[in-house]
Amino acid sequence: MKNISLVLLTTITFFLISCENNSEPSKVKDSLFKAQNLFPISPRPEGQKDVIELTCEPIDTVRIGFIGLGMRGSGAVYRYTFMEGVKIVALCDVVPENVERSQNTLQEKGFPFADEYTGEDDWKIMCERDDIDLIYVCTHWDLHTPIAVYAMEHGKHVATEVPAALTIEDCWKLVNTAEKTQKHCMQLENCNYDFFEIATLNMAQQGLFGEIVHCEGAYIHDLRWLNFNDSTGYWNMWRLNHLENTDGNTYPTHGLGPICHLMNIHRGDKMNYIVSMSSNQFGMTEYAKEKFGEDSDYASRNYKKGDINTSMIKTEKGKTIMLQHDVTSPRPYSRLHTVSGTKGFAQKYPNKGIALEPNAHHFLPENELDSLLTLYTHPIVVDIEEKAKEVGGHGGMDFIMDYRLIYCLRNGLPLDQDVYDAAEWSSIIELSKKSVENQSMPIIVPDFTRGAWNKVNTVTYHQ
Repeated sequence: MKNISLVLLTTITFFLISCENNSEPSKVKDSLFKAQNLFPISPRPEGQKDVIELTCEPIDTVRIGFIGLGMRGSGAVYRYTFMEGVKIVALCDVVPENVERSQNTLQEKGFPFADEYTGEDDWKIMCERDDIDLIYVCTHWDLHTPIAVYAMEHGKHVATEVPAALTIEDCWKLVNTAEKTQKHCMQLENCNYDFFEIATLNMAQQGLFGEIVHCEGAYIHDLRWLNFNDSTGYWNMWRLNHLENTDGNTYPTHGLGPICHLMNIHRGDKMNYIVSMSSNQFGMTEYAKEKFGEDSDYASRNYKKGDINTSMIKTEKGKTIMLQHDVTSPRPYSRLHTVSGTKGFAQKYPNKGIALEPNAHHFLPENELDSLLTLYTHPIVVDIEEKAKEVGGHGGMDFIMDYRLIYCLRNGLPLDQDVYDAAEWSSIIELSKKSVENQSMPIIVPDFTRGAWNKVNTVTYHQ
């Protein structure tokens, strides 16, 4: 009997000690394996209100000032010479030859010369003018947010090249300024308007894929030849400087933008947290050694940007996103654009394909794919597809993007992309960087709408 009592007492004691000891690992587990809130959200300042589906007074003739006339800016000026209801008022670039080139474009197309600005801070003078409605920003990345904020503060709508911001702090500057001024701030994400992407958006909204569960996007583009070109590459080699100083996904929006609209991000769902991982850096150094020599300056630099970055994002409704970035590997161009739903699947790269129930084990034959894409041509594309392909700009998607911006401004409609899109997609830059720096720690994605993410339940391109 004594032996039984001793065994029972030992068992109870062991159980109690185990419970006590297990409570601490449980606390540790909770703290270690939950997404970390590195960027707490401040309350919306008094007097501000959200700009979900923001409408402004229609502008019959949109008066535009272009800032930055390099690769992207000069192309934009050219496209706008084909646009109705616009007036190109001013051109700004610190390289006078770039301004001259765009002036020649205007002259060739029968447009009057625009006012010129070439000083380092002349963009501020342009933003302060009272005869401009829209500031169109195509500078290097570091100036996107400062110009956009200053322009909105001076009563202008803003369209800025991607990425709109480089830090979470700058994302909030864009959001707060847009809310305070009630001005449009659109990130110029052209890939949302590529013909396959926008057709799959229409398919998704028509229910062809069923419930969208998972999407994949990427920016895989071998840019080594441009990044190391000090004569005809990026001005002042600014893009190489970013690769030298920043890891993570430094250019997320081309792959992320189209799938965020497919998944109704901040229109019924939201990104909750991100996990990101980068390979080490190999390709930049190897390329520099081969091109400039083993002992060259470029070959000896310490490039922080890992060759390939992969990020995973979980949404509030339990959907997942995979995002990749690689600009240093010798591989074919890809933005992936993969869409997986409960009734079908689509991908753009490496080969276009759509698979649907009940035969989703195989892609549709090419003739059926072409017919399906024609059937689901997005309504906003129908009337301008031919002109877009004629004018060009990445096959026409750039023209559709510009056309939609002007169409909405002239008709007082909400823009297709709002400031929350700009902030959410750009925020991946710093969020992925922080995750990579901390062994792929999961990090909460800030809700830049401050709770208004389910105010509407779908993305709408208004007509």
